[in-house]
Amino acid sequence: MVEPTLLATLAVATLASLFMAWAIGAGSSGSTPFAPAVGANAISVLRAGLLVGLLGLAGATLQGANVSEAVGQELIGGYTLSPAGATLALLLAAGLVAFGVFTGYPIATAFTVTGAVVGIGLAAGGDPAWAKYREIVTLWVTIPFVGGGIAYGVATTLRDERVPERLAVPALAAVVAVLLANVNFVLLGGPGEQSSIAVELAALAGQSTLVGRAGVSVAFAAVIAALLYRDLQADAAAAQRHFLLVLGGLVAFSAGGSQVGLAIGPLLPLLGPDTGVQVPLETVLLFGGIGLLAGSWTGAPRMIKAIAQDYSSLGPRRSIAALIPSFAIAQTAVLFGIPVSFNEIIVSAIIGSGYAAGGGAVSGEKMAKTVLAWIGSLVLALGLGYGLFAVWTSVV
Repeated sequence: MVEPTLLATLAVATLASLFMAWAIGAGSSGSTPFAPAVGANAISVLRAGLLVGLLGLAGATLQGANVSEAVGQELIGGYTLSPAGATLALLLAAGLVAFGVFTGYPIATAFTVTGAVVGIGLAAGGDPAWAKYREIVTLWVTIPFVGGGIAYGVATTLRDERVPERLAVPALAAVVAVLLANVNFVLLGGPGEQSSIAVELAALAGQSTLVGRAGVSVAFAAVIAALLYRDLQADAAAAQRHFLLVLGGLVAFSAGGSQVGLAIGPLLPLLGPDTGVQVPLETVLLFGGIGLLAGSWTGAPRMIKAIAQDYSSLGPRRSIAALIPSFAIAQTAVLFGIPVSFNEIIVSAIIGSGYAAGGGAVSGEKMAKTVLAWIGSLVLALGLGYGLFAVWTSVV
C-alpha cells in the first residue's frame, strides 16, 4: 500500500515533469529541426509541427533511456533522489523554464535540470560524481567549437565552386548514413539492451565483427548516396529540399532522445522498488514523449514560423551545414547519457555556417549574453536547489 503522502508527492512531480516535457517540445527541440526546411519552402509550418511531434515521440521512446537514467541516477554519488528531492528538482527546473518563457530570458533546460539535481543531491549529503561531471562539461564546452567548426567546414565546401554539388551533397549524405547505421535503438536489442542497424545486419550476414559492421555501414551509405545523387540529377533544388527534410527528421528524432531525459530523469527515483510505485522505464519514456508531442503540436508551429524567417536567410546549403553537426552531437549525447542543451547545439551550428558566408554581422554582444544566460541558468539552479533543499530538510 502506497502512502497518501507519497502519492501526492508523485502527482506533483508528475505534473512538473509533464510541464517540462511540454516546454521542451514547444521550445527549441520542437521548433528548430524543421525550421530550415520551412525556410526553404520544402514543407509547410503545420506539417512540420506534426512531423516534429511524432518524431520527437519516437526518439524519446526509442532512445531516451540513457539520458533519463543519467539525470535521475548518475549526477550524484552515494545518493538517490528522495521523493521530496525529486519533486523539488522538477518544480525548480519547471519554474525557471516558465520564468524564461514568460520573460523572454533564454533559460537553458539542460543546465537548469542538471544544476537543480546536483544542488539538491549535494545538500542531501551526496558525493559529487566527478567522472560524470567531466563528461558533461567536456561536451558542453566542446559543442560550440566542434559543432560550429563542422558547420563552417561543410558550408565552406558547399559554397566552393571548385567542388561539384552533385558530388558534395551525396558525400555528406553518406556520412550521415554511416552515423545513422550505427545509432542504437531499443527495438533492435534484446530485453534491456540496445543495438544498431549495422550490428543487426552484420549478425544476419554472419559477420558479427568490427569489419563486418564497417562493411554494412559503407554499403548502407553507398545506397543512400546513390539515391540522393540520382535525385540531384533530376532536380538539384528539389534534392536539396528532400535532404533538408530528412536531416530535419533525424534532428527531431535525436532531440526527442536527448531531451526527454531532462523532463523525466528526476522522476525515475520515484518509480522504483524503494517507493513501491514501480513503472517500467518504457512507460515513463512514452509519458515523456507524449509531453514532447503535446508541446510540439501546440507551441512549436508558431516558433517554427518565427525561426524559419531566420533560416530562410541561411539558404538550403547553410541549413544543411547546420543540421549535420546538430544530428551528430545530439546522438553523441544520447550515446553517453549526457544532458545537453539543444539550443547550444543549434546556435553554435548556425553561427558556424554563418561565418562561412562571411557572417561578420553575427553580434558578439548577443553571443556573450547567450553564453552568460546558459552559465547563469546552471549556477542559479544549482544554488537554489542546494539552498531550498537545505531549508526543507532543516524544517521538515
